[in-house]
Amino acid sequence: MTALDVAGSGSTGSGVAELEGPNGDDSVQVGADEERAEDEGDRLFEEGEIAGDYLEQLLDVLDFDGDIDLDVDGDRAVVSIDGGDDLSKLVGGKGEVLDALQELTRLAVQQVTGDRSRLMLDIARWRADRRDRLARLGTEVAERVRDGGGREALDPMTPFERKIVHDAVAAVDGVISESEGVEPRRKVVVIKVD
Repeated sequence: MTALDVAGSGSTGSGVAELEGPNGDDSVQVGADEERAEDEGDRLFEEGEIAGDYLEQLLDVLDFDGDIDLDVDGDRAVVSIDGGDDLSKLVGGKGEVLDALQELTRLAVQQVTGDRSRLMLDIARWRADRRDRLARLGTEVAERVRDGGGREALDPMTPFERKIVHDAVAAVDGVISESEGVEPRRKVVVIKVD
């Protein structure tokens, strides 16, 4: 039989539970961080399930076909809709319809959980493809600035898009990136460093 000693006699007092082995001699520590990470994963999975149900109903009402895929990426739930013929109509020209649907989905999750959601919605791989294009753009601009000198400003982007570019620029030696301006006109500037 394994005994669990938590925040009582024999507790380390560090927010760590100690597991005593069957012979009473093997001590294994299970960190509170691991427990919180598992709880966070469960919470994100629940967000994805709620979002998936909401979006399935929405697709039915709009008479769109699509396969809904749920995932967790870091600290957010990711819901993807793929496979339908007309899904580009749910994205819009520059992703504006997708952004609106994402916000509605977040609100639907919040209605059920009571907590603000940071879930990400992708339809017809638009965000995934956009991420790839922005990462390539960040790398190309960083290399151009590194080789030619000076600085180069990109077009205004959302915070999500700027993060992708900043990450791509950070992978290139000899340059840094900064965000300048005020939303919604905030943009990434790539600068050569010595």
